[in-house]
Amino acid sequence: MPPSAPFHPEVPPMLEQSASFCMARSQLESVVEVLNLDVGTLKRLAYPKRSMMVSVPVRMDDGRIEVFFGYRVQHSLTSGPSKGGLRYHPSVDLGEVTALAMWMSWKCGIMNLPFSGGKGGIAVDPAKLSRNELERLTRRFTEEVLNIIGPRQDVMAPDMGTDEQTMAWIMDTYSMKIGYCCPEVVTGKPVEIGGCLGRREATGRGVTYCILEALKDLGIAPGQTTAVVQGFGNVGSITCHELSLRGIRIVAIGDRYGALRNPKGIDIPALTAWVAAGKLLHEFPEGDSMAPEKLLEEPCTVLVPAALDRVITRENASKLNCTLVAEGANGPTTPDADHILKDRGILVIPDVLCNAGGVTVSYFEWVQDIQQLMWSEEQVNGKLQDLMLNAYRRVRTLATTKNLTMRTAALALGVQKVVAEMNRRGLFP
Repeated sequence: MPPSAPFHPEVPPMLEQSASFCMARSQLESVVEVLNLDVGTLKRLAYPKRSMMVSVPVRMDDGRIEVFFGYRVQHSLTSGPSKGGLRYHPSVDLGEVTALAMWMSWKCGIMNLPFSGGKGGIAVDPAKLSRNELERLTRRFTEEVLNIIGPRQDVMAPDMGTDEQTMAWIMDTYSMKIGYCCPEVVTGKPVEIGGCLGRREATGRGVTYCILEALKDLGIAPGQTTAVVQGFGNVGSITCHELSLRGIRIVAIGDRYGALRNPKGIDIPALTAWVAAGKLLHEFPEGDSMAPEKLLEEPCTVLVPAALDRVITRENASKLNCTLVAEGANGPTTPDADHILKDRGILVIPDVLCNAGGVTVSYFEWVQDIQQLMWSEEQVNGKLQDLMLNAYRRVRTLATTKNLTMRTAALALGVQKVVAEMNRRGLFP
């Protein structure tokens, strides 16, 4: 039976002030009635299985010692090894990482992957560190969390502020400690040492597949579609590229430094080359610089928040001028904003579905490393598209048949899988 009153557990002090964690918990509570969850099960889902906070001392290039704080959270170990990214960003804290780990559990459930949710991070601005400092930071962090990671325990991947090279350092550090090469301990590695073809592009491609399916549901042709993308990192840039290949006109893009618009459409290959050369996105000559805070309000068919969390809020949700929101970032829409978007009839493809391409191809990489049998990029992309479209259709079907939002339907499917496995396994002792 569902709880007779709203579920309000006591929140650990280090989490109670976290807006991200409170948002993740609120989303979990939203599926209680849909799944008829009992209080005991809900309590098990509401807290992470394991959380580790470590101090990471690093010798800087000038000889001084700096200490950074790192985190690794395993929300669940029910469905398999924890799986989730490692991010380097100044705002990283325990609450944010815990929320991200919880969302990863639901994401893996939606995609039917044999993983549980995990996430990690270090509170640092990687742009302020040299390559040697980043390597020492990464290797020392790996040493600090060594006892809780492993190919059958917890498998890390790149996230905000980290990349293929970060994963290579983690793999090497772990392999040196156990005495043999273990590529399956991380995903998102360079292809030369066991990485998967198509992994870097996977999240953006998954976002694109979801957008194209949603446009079919809305009866809108790609050639009649415009898009605004917030973020031009890995996810945002690949999404722009993939959408433009399919005839969708990208009319505005923003990053951490500024924003750019061109109603006629932005030349994505030219902009990519411009940014790769170290130039600022908003100074690209084939467009007009615009105020970053106005980017989300730019008229378009599809809005893709692919940067930070909680950027669509109660204050600006009524100002969005789009038909569809495709969440490339984790947690970009607050619960208050969700209600406003629902009332306005704006379709939202939630993050736990929309950006699941990354963890899906990470699963492919993990399988290939274990089997020592590598796939072609064509195979990877084909399998990714099949799984993404299948997940989208299951979410869309549940949403329409039960009159739910896409977010509630997606969360329900993800949570349902974890609960089913939890119930089958039982509670020890």
